[in-house]
Amino acid sequence: MLPRELSIGQVAERTGLSISQIRFYEAEGLIAPPRNRGGQRRFPRAELRRLAFIRVAQRLGLPLARIRAALSPATARPPTPAEWSRIAADIRDELTDRIEALTRLRDNLDGCIGCGCLSMEACALYNPEDARAVEGPGARRVAG
Repeated sequence: MLPRELSIGQVAERTGLSISQIRFYEAEGLIAPPRNRGGQRRFPRAELRRLAFIRVAQRLGLPLARIRAALSPATARPPTPAEWSRIAADIRDELTDRIEALTRLRDNLDGCIGCGCLSMEACALYNPEDARAVEGPGARRVAG
């Protein structure tokens, strides 16, 4: 019979994360494993799902603050199916926005690959006289 709770070493083995990564996620408020009387972390098996989600979200480029917000609050109880659905919907919308922004970037870069920007007047990414500086830092024509 499988144990109901796992040690940090067992979680590391099951998830492929290092023990220091797991402790980091705890320090960042992404997970909140309960502790036994001896002060050792004891992870409910549902934490494996939460840790898998964290890894996937990071691979997709989501910052830890966004992941923390999606999983908030980090509790010993696993998210309910309704909570997972809400989290997925929120992130799906964000990923769609990122895909659209990356597509615009790709499409604007097509003419620039290999050109060396020898024709600044014709460059779709060029910002003459920094006219977009009032909109804030970063590449405005590409992001918009």
